[in-house]
Amino acid sequence: METHRSHRIGWLRAAVLGANDGIVSTASLIVGVAAADTPRSGILVAGIAGLVAGAMSMAAGEYVSVSSQADTEAADMLREKGELAKQPAAEHAELTAIYVKRGLDEGLAAQVATQLMAGDAVGAHARDELGITEELSTRPVQAAFASAGTFTVGAALPLLAVLLLPQVWLVWGVSAASLAFLALLGALAARAGGSPVLRSAGRVTFWGALAMGLTAGVGALFGARV
Repeated sequence: METHRSHRIGWLRAAVLGANDGIVSTASLIVGVAAADTPRSGILVAGIAGLVAGAMSMAAGEYVSVSSQADTEAADMLREKGELAKQPAAEHAELTAIYVKRGLDEGLAAQVATQLMAGDAVGAHARDELGITEELSTRPVQAAFASAGTFTVGAALPLLAVLLLPQVWLVWGVSAASLAFLALLGALAARAGGSPVLRSAGRVTFWGALAMGLTAGVGALFGARV
């Protein structure tokens, strides 16, 4: 039996996005503050504040976004139920036309539509007309917790590097450790989703390096002026 990974799309997207943002945003904040010759205590305060604010922002943003999608899906389902109740023949013809476009002859398409609608008319139209399935349905709370939790884990990694590294090594040490974490995250996400590992790891590492490089430059520039 074939194994597919499409059922992981919802939580995997939220989890990868959360962890990636946690590492990139917190590491960039730490590198920028450290580049301005800030004491370790100030760097830690900035990093912890970034962790808390980022986790809450991710959770709220993900919840609102996915809830909006869920509301749209619910409205579409409600409208579809009404159409099935009022004009079942038109809905049968609509489903038949969908199967004809997919390659069935009209007679067989009509039979398939009849049998599917006899078993679960709403489910058949949700799946084949609206593209809504149980595996890919939106789950706002799950997405919010996944984003906040993985953001926190990702943000904790550069903070741990701040605690372990000497002050003079913070900029380069946090940058190197965070890029390694990003590469590992990209590889793990690629494995879970069945996509190319090197491409995924390289993509997240590149954007992480760019973000940290820019914030380090800003920190050094403003730190020198202040």
